[in-house]
Amino acid sequence: MTPPNYDDDLLHLAHDLGSRLLPAFENTATRLPHPRVNLLLGVPVDTHNSTCTAGAGSLLVEMGMLSHLLGDPVYEGAARRAIKALWSYRDASTGLLGNVIDITTGQWTNKLSGVGAGLDSFYEYLLKSYILFGDDGDLKMFNAAYRKIKRFMRKGRSHCNMGVGDHPLYVNVNMHSGRPATTWIDSLSAAFAGTMVLHGDIEEAICAHALYYSIWKRYGVLPERYNWRLKAPDLRFYPLRPELVETTYLLYQATKNPFYLHVGRDILLNLNKYAKTTCGYATVHDVSDKTLEDRMESFFLSETCKYLYLLFDRDNHLNTHSHKFIFTTEGHVFPVQRRFRSKRWSQQWGSKRPRVDSVVQTPTVLNHSDSSVSSRT
Repeated sequence: MTPPNYDDDLLHLAHDLGSRLLPAFENTATRLPHPRVNLLLGVPVDTHNSTCTAGAGSLLVEMGMLSHLLGDPVYEGAARRAIKALWSYRDASTGLLGNVIDITTGQWTNKLSGVGAGLDSFYEYLLKSYILFGDDGDLKMFNAAYRKIKRFMRKGRSHCNMGVGDHPLYVNVNMHSGRPATTWIDSLSAAFAGTMVLHGDIEEAICAHALYYSIWKRYGVLPERYNWRLKAPDLRFYPLRPELVETTYLLYQATKNPFYLHVGRDILLNLNKYAKTTCGYATVHDVSDKTLEDRMESFFLSETCKYLYLLFDRDNHLNTHSHKFIFTTEGHVFPVQRRFRSKRWSQQWGSKRPRVDSVVQTPTVLNHSDSSVSSRT
């Protein structure tokens, strides 16, 4: 899939960007990165000291791939230290992580634990990092987190289609007690079913997906937050998010059940019916009256449309060779290759590792002012 006459042009740009992000990882007592970095000047003096778990812990796939392509351990090392630092701050009793943490003190400023906004891609990247790089520690952390999620967050009957009780769902809990902390779930938590697919927990993924699809069917689109106790939206807008589409695509790839093609068709028809405008597709301001905002998020093109296209393009190379590729949390395609499971720098550097600040070159001038070190929001 390499275009002719390609000379690592994008890799050079990625190297430059990665080096500009590295100051975010320096000079923090907790080893957690600053949430923002100025691409020209480094960490702003007046920067915030709080970061969400997904923001600090969803960097390993990209930074790790950059290290492997360059043969330089610094980028993967910075991201991996951040993940291990987050892991060390999980609650000693429940084993759960919170939502927002102070990078200077290691204190959790938001103790909400769930599988949605602020945490979702942290779990996703533990598993995807293991698939890409083969580090057993990533898989051990994922398996431990997955067990805790099942123990504390999963509510409802034991089996999806059997027994008595409510349909299973994963709720937000207090990280210290494990008890429910809210009565809402958010649209980003629909992505967790995709992580379940990747983990091989297909029946549970089918069950989780069915809940969000039922909410979609009720409103025509997916509200940002849905109150499962009141059975009504808490936040009524829909910014064209991709998570439900992504899990629909992944479940079709895993099961080949044509039901998911019908789900994709419903989503596509409703996007055209409710969100299409003269110049693109707009955020639905209120799922009840379908009023629109003058806004189209970038993830609509990079993820929502991409997963819809791939769902129906069954002969696409990414589908016929799906075992050779993995998607980042932003929908970018990375190759799964054996060479990325060995570390080229093990022989190059030996037991010595260069310090982060020893490889950061003075950035050249860019027109960008600052960048968030984060993932799904």
